[in-house]
Amino acid sequence: MATVSAPKQVSVKEDAEALRKACQGWGTDEKAIIAVLGRRNAAQRRQIRHVYEEIYQEDLIKRLESELSGHFEKAVYRWILDPPDRDAVLANVELKKSGNKHHVIVEILCTKNPEELLAIRRAYHARYKRSLEEEVAYHTKGDTRRLLVALVSAFRYYGEEINTTLAKSEAKKLHEAIKDKKFGNEDVIRILSTRSIAQLQATFNCYREQEGTSITKNLPKDSSDEYIAMLRMAVQCLKDPKKYFEKVLRRSIEGIGTDEDALTRVIVTRAEKDLKEIKELYHKRNNVPLDKAVDKETSGDYKDMLLTLLGNEV
Repeated sequence: MATVSAPKQVSVKEDAEALRKACQGWGTDEKAIIAVLGRRNAAQRRQIRHVYEEIYQEDLIKRLESELSGHFEKAVYRWILDPPDRDAVLANVELKKSGNKHHVIVEILCTKNPEELLAIRRAYHARYKRSLEEEVAYHTKGDTRRLLVALVSAFRYYGEEINTTLAKSEAKKLHEAIKDKKFGNEDVIRILSTRSIAQLQATFNCYREQEGTSITKNLPKDSSDEYIAMLRMAVQCLKDPKKYFEKVLRRSIEGIGTDEDALTRVIVTRAEKDLKEIKELYHKRNNVPLDKAVDKETSGDYKDMLLTLLGNEV
C-alpha cells in the first residue's frame, strides 16, 4: 500500500499558482512546495507540470532545479518526474558511474511488472536517444552483461498461474548450477529472466523444500565477483522485493553517515506502491519506526519532504 494519500479532487491551476508564488521573491518557500507536490499522485503532478508550463511559459522542473539545492532538490526532482521517466534517469545515472556496480539497474529490472519495464525502456529511448538494452550492453561485460541484457529485454507473463512440475525441475537446475559454482550457467540466466514472478516464487519455494535452505543463503555472500553480486541481488528482488527494499533502507541509515541517495530512491520510488508495508517490515526488523529513523538521520526541508512522502504531517 502507498504512503502518499492524494486528494481525489484538486485544482491543478491553484497548485500551479501556489508553486509559482513559492518560487518568486527573495527566497523560495520550500514548505509550500512540499505541501503541494508531496501530497499529489503521479497523474496530478503531471497535470500540474503541464498547466504550469501553459500559464507561465516555463518548465516547472527546470524552475525548481534552479530554486532548490542539495538532497532536497534531488528528492523533489525525482518525485515530480513521471515514474517511467524517473527510472530512466536513475538507470542512466547508474550506468555513467565509474566502477562495476549496477545494483540500481538490477533493482529496476527485477521489481517492475512487464508494462512498467516497457514504459521505462520507452522513456529511456525518448530521453537519451538510445535504447536501454544498448546502454546496458555497452557498459557491462561477461556474465553480468548476459544477465542484465536478458533482464532488460524480458517481457514476463504476469499472471498467477504456476506449473509445479516445472518449478521442481528448475529448482533442481538452479541447485546443481550453484553447487557446481556454475553461476553463469545458461539455465540460471534463462530462468531468472523469463519466468513469471509467480513461477519464480514457486521455484524458490521448491528450492527451499528440496535443499532445506533458501537459494539466497546458498549464493556466495559479499562476493567480490561483480556477476555473483548482481545475481544475488536479482534473486533477492525477484524473491521478496519488500524485504529487499527494507534492507536498502536499513543500510542507508545504519552506520556512520547516511546514504541519502539510496534513502531518497527507495522512499520516492515506493511511496505510491508498497512503502506502507516496507515501513511495517522496517519497524518489525529494527524495533524503530522508519519515520523516527528518517527524522533522526536527516534535516531541514529534505527531512520534511521524506517524512511527507512517508505519510506524515509536517
